[in-house]
Amino acid sequence: MHTPTGPAPTALPPTVDWRRVAIFYALAVAISGAAAAALAATGGLQQENFTWVMAGLLWYMAGPALAHLLTRLLTREGWQDLGLRPRLRHGWSAWVIAWVLPSLLVILGSAIYFAIFPQHYDAGLTTVRGLLDQAAAQTGQPIPLTPELFIALQIAQAILIAPLVNSLATLGEEFGWRPYLQRKLMPLGWRRAMLWMGLLWGVWHWPILALGHNYGLDYPGAPWLGMLAFLWFTFTVGTILGWLTLRGESVWPAVIGHAALNGIAGLPLLFTVGNPHPVLGPTAVGLLGGLSFALVALWLWLRPPTQP
Repeated sequence: MHTPTGPAPTALPPTVDWRRVAIFYALAVAISGAAAAALAATGGLQQENFTWVMAGLLWYMAGPALAHLLTRLLTREGWQDLGLRPRLRHGWSAWVIAWVLPSLLVILGSAIYFAIFPQHYDAGLTTVRGLLDQAAAQTGQPIPLTPELFIALQIAQAILIAPLVNSLATLGEEFGWRPYLQRKLMPLGWRRAMLWMGLLWGVWHWPILALGHNYGLDYPGAPWLGMLAFLWFTFTVGTILGWLTLRGESVWPAVIGHAALNGIAGLPLLFTVGNPHPVLGPTAVGLLGGLSFALVALWLWLRPPTQP
C-alpha cells in the first residue's frame, strides 16, 4: 500500500505519456498565466501594492504544483511516486550540494562578469552605502554596519536561512517540474529530457518575464531578448536541479537548490554600478553571470546519471 509520500521510486515507464505531459503543461501555463494576467491588469510588477505583487508571484509559482495534482485527478493516474519523501539517508549528499552550490556559482558567475566588464564593478560599494544611508534616514538612527559587514550578513543569510525560508515558494514549482514532468520525460533519455525540461520550464516563465521579472523592461531588446536568453538559464539550472532530483531520489534537493538560488540571486547587484545589460549579467540570469551554472550543467548533461 502506498503512503501519501510514496514508496521507493518505481521503474520508469517505457515510453513518454505525451497525453499527460500535455495536460500537465497546459494546466501549469493556464494557472500561472492567469496570475500574470491579473498582475498586468492591475499595474504590473512595478505597481505600489507590494503585497499584491508578492501574492501574484506566489500564485504564479504555485501553478506547476497545482497542475501536477490536477493532472493526477483528471487522468486518474493515482498517487504513486510523488517524490515528497525526503530520503535523507540515501540522498543526503544531494541536499548538501543543493544547499551550498548555488551560492558558490552565483559568486563565481558574477566574478566572471566583472572580470570581463570591470567598469561595472563597484569597488567603493556605493550601492551598499546608499542603502545603509537610506535605512538610517528612515529610522532616524545610524546603522551600526559597515558595507563589508552588511554584505557578509547578506551572504550568510542567503546560505544559511534562504534555502529554508524560500522553500515553500519553490516547492510550488519543483513539485510540478521534477517528480512529475521530468519523470514523464525521462524515457527520452537524460540529455533529451533535460533539453525538453529547459524549454518547457523557460517558456512557462515567459508571461512573467514579459512583465519585467528578472530582467526588467528598460534594456535594448526588452522583453523578447530576455525571454529568449532565459531558455539558456532554465536549461542550465534545470539540468542541475534535475540531477539533484535523481541523486536524492526526492523533490526536496531541487526545492532547496532553487530556494538557495533565489536567496542569493540579487547579491551581484550590490557590487554593480552603471547600466549593465541584464541579458549579459551580472546576475545568474545573464549569459555571462550564469556561465558558472552553464559549465556545471554541461558537465552533468554529458554524464548521464544512474537512473533510480
